[in-house]
Amino acid sequence: MPPAIPASPLPIATRGSPLAMAQARLVQALIIKAQGIDRGRLAEGVPIRHFVTSGDRLKDAPLQAAGGKGLFTKELDSALFSGAARLAVHSMKDVPAVLPDGLVLVCALEREDPRDVLLTAQGSGKLADLPPSARLGTASLRRAAQALSARPDLEIVLLRGNVETRISKLKQGLAAATFLARAGLRRLGWPEAGYEPVNIDEFLPAAGQGVIGLVARADDAEAIEIASLLNHFPSAVALAAERAVMRALDASCRTPVAAYALIQNEEIWLRAEALTPDGARRWRREGRTPLGANAMETADKLGLRVGAQLRADGGDVLEKLLVSS
Repeated sequence: MPPAIPASPLPIATRGSPLAMAQARLVQALIIKAQGIDRGRLAEGVPIRHFVTSGDRLKDAPLQAAGGKGLFTKELDSALFSGAARLAVHSMKDVPAVLPDGLVLVCALEREDPRDVLLTAQGSGKLADLPPSARLGTASLRRAAQALSARPDLEIVLLRGNVETRISKLKQGLAAATFLARAGLRRLGWPEAGYEPVNIDEFLPAAGQGVIGLVARADDAEAIEIASLLNHFPSAVALAAERAVMRALDASCRTPVAAYALIQNEEIWLRAEALTPDGARRWRREGRTPLGANAMETADKLGLRVGAQLRADGGDVLEKLLVSS
């Protein structure tokens, strides 16, 4: 029996950046395919509604100084609560570890490459090849701390904006290099997506990097049912472990934390790390466990355990960072 067409319109909320819109169109196409909706009913059945978030308005200040990850999600959350949208499309690396009451993470699409790419004005580059005291442009505390851990001589300068803006600023000479997520470059079709990514063992990605997630109101059974059809189970399990690390650490984008989980041979393998913002201190833990019948619960418990181990390893130094965040 074919899936039912939504009884009422299923508007999708997204940010208005080119990458966010590309991700929303991908979700729209997947819903249309799963539900057998005629493409002529696109605007009527699954409209895309974009919102300017607080994070988008913040052009020239670090996110950690203005409230952290929730800056990119609260307007979309409000759209769900008000009924202006029934699903919100998120890059999961931008989503706080705990959702507001009344909202649920319904599904995770199949993960794109989670690695970062280091770009220079000339093209791709390696951190080791940057000149002494080179300026590295980034708005990510994680990327800055990881880079400083390897190259403490680097000067970190704030570089914010969408992919095109950051590449343009790089070519203007505002920085010698910058990091971009390979997933975003691929989804936008930028040729830089073909550049060699950084070594994932040296630069663990942000929790959820490369994963598109859909959030709905907990009481919207139809939206939940439809979005669940798009769920990629291995990506959802890995995401659960990574987000559990963040919960265990009470971490936000004000704390340099990275986490990456991989499903192999019916096991989940999780690596996570926390750093001081200057990269001088770095704590890393990993864990592996069979998935079993309750894979999501197993992944969550693994993430909480690894996160607790990191917190213990970091002691008072890490605790002060977490409290201040």
